[in-house]
Amino acid sequence: MDERAVLKTASAMPLLNPSYPPGPYKFVDREYMIIVYRTDIEALKRVVPEPLEVIEPIVKYEFIRMPDSTGFGDYTESGQVIPVRIRGEVGGYVHFMFLNDHPPVAGGRELWGFPKKLASPKLTVDRDTLVGTLDYGHVRIATGTMGFKHRELDRAAVMKSLGEPGFLLKIVPHVDGLPRVCELVRYYLKDIELKGAWTGPAALELHPHALAPVANLPVRDVMSATHLIADLTLGLGEVVHDYLS
Repeated sequence: MDERAVLKTASAMPLLNPSYPPGPYKFVDREYMIIVYRTDIEALKRVVPEPLEVIEPIVKYEFIRMPDSTGFGDYTESGQVIPVRIRGEVGGYVHFMFLNDHPPVAGGRELWGFPKKLASPKLTVDRDTLVGTLDYGHVRIATGTMGFKHRELDRAAVMKSLGEPGFLLKIVPHVDGLPRVCELVRYYLKDIELKGAWTGPAALELHPHALAPVANLPVRDVMSATHLIADLTLGLGEVVHDYLS
């Protein structure tokens, strides 16, 4: 295989059998449970990288069920998103994401810089309760519960929230172990078709873990919860800050 063939073939690793196909990446019936809680402002400042700014001591804890996603298959993820601001623009900084499927872990990290690790998240309905759980190995580190579809939410407000940008810290090491890429990336959800959005009473419990430290942003007060289902496309990212330039 000559160099030109290598460059023509290369899209992702491994070279001749990539872990995921090229996009666009479309999701059908993507289901979220998002529990918004108050935490400690100093804890947020320790984990949010500049030039992003922490707006207030708020965290969105997410459980996301994805039964039909282009190239990635059927999987679930769970993690934390922190409301932030940069140069007057408001969005969400993705702090942690834990998934149960390798292709979206590899693709998410390599393409966008999503902070993804393998784990065992679930989102299910238990009688009258929407239940999200996250296990890292055999250890339960997060449990979220919400009353199932108690009240419908204003669709315009939900669409506005889904339209806000997400921010990621993409890190790719060089062969010497030092960062070759260290960038702040912005991305958007596109072609959103909201199929339903509801709210209800909610609770969230986080447990300490050395390798999955979601509890380092402790729950002080649960503020609200959203359950929604939507079709959408995950847009590719753009660099908004290069730490190595």
